[in-house]
Amino acid sequence: MLKNKKIVLGITGSIAAYKACLIIRGLIKRGAEVQTVITPSGKEFITPITLSALTHKPVISDFFSQRDGTWNSHVDLGLWADAMLIAPCTASTIGKMANGIADNMLITTYLSMKAQVFIAPAMDLDMYAHPSTQRNIEKLISYGNIMIEPQSGFLASGLLGKGRMEEPDVIVETIENFFYEKANDLNGKKIMITAGPTYEKIDPVRFIGNYSSGKMGFALAEECAKRGADVTLISGPVNLDCSKNINRIDVESCDEMHNAATMAFDKCDAAILCAAVSDFKPEKIAENKIKRGDDGLVIRLDPTTDIAKELGNKKRKNQYLVGFALETDNEEANAKGKLSRKHFDFIVLNSTRNKGTTFRSDDNQIEIITDTSKKEYPKKSKADVASDIIDELVTLFNKN
Repeated sequence: MLKNKKIVLGITGSIAAYKACLIIRGLIKRGAEVQTVITPSGKEFITPITLSALTHKPVISDFFSQRDGTWNSHVDLGLWADAMLIAPCTASTIGKMANGIADNMLITTYLSMKAQVFIAPAMDLDMYAHPSTQRNIEKLISYGNIMIEPQSGFLASGLLGKGRMEEPDVIVETIENFFYEKANDLNGKKIMITAGPTYEKIDPVRFIGNYSSGKMGFALAEECAKRGADVTLISGPVNLDCSKNINRIDVESCDEMHNAATMAFDKCDAAILCAAVSDFKPEKIAENKIKRGDDGLVIRLDPTTDIAKELGNKKRKNQYLVGFALETDNEEANAKGKLSRKHFDFIVLNSTRNKGTTFRSDDNQIEIITDTSKKEYPKKSKADVASDIIDELVTLFNKN
């Protein structure tokens, strides 16, 4: 379950730092990619050369590289990682994390982390039991992205005895179990996804359409299916295949997509409207191919059905609707307006200004916008973008 997972391993100044080598070996053996971030005091217990030899990556400790002044971006690390593990985690580091004391690279990385964070405390039992340490731990847990206590079913506190950190194999197994649970976090959910373009006929051989390849919608369908959802994929005309366990419905026009979507939506727990649906269609469709003439051709257009608005108006309580906004200008303002008008729970914004993304590309760069928040993501493969979007959807499900 750790294949291709990106893990940031934070190492602090504890005698247990040597166990980080065993953690790294365990994570890499299971297919993970590991980037170590070590505090200055951590380097007193284990050398960066040892860690770099195991991970095949330079160890990050300072904000700037001592050799060439290269900036180590904690923000990029926070976006890159699928999870962060701090092991060993000292009482000092727990206190800094709880109170936002960003005086080293590890803490700033933690504060920028978008993914789940695991900590394995390593300290004397009296230090762990001290009210100040316990208060800091409680604060961390209240932030919502920390896994530490055994009662929560996640990472054990790490105290098998005085000053003893949880064993490396247990830590690795716990992280593996987390991703296993994530891989099944949509079990029992029915998700409808629309994808691709729609074609609106002008005559038997011509149509109004757009450049959508359907790649983003198909990536979302695959991600939902991978996590255990019952997926209905309503696709416009595209040259893509999908997994056999996805219920695929092929359509061509907006009217056909509207009919399929409204029928499927009633039975769904959530819908993701990723299709690039035509906003207009010809008022009349010519029965025969229109021949070239000397005069110009005028085609009158009527608006198509607003599928998103209709589904937003009929959405039930505890039923979620996710929209997309592809913009060329005034991106955020236009996306927020669409979010409100169509009653989306969140909207995914992307822009044609970001070269090498959107139509026909294998990559995308998005923002996820809600009524109260905005998350910005770097350019990623559409498969990785799909994972980010579904993480946001799972968060909605977990709130209820």
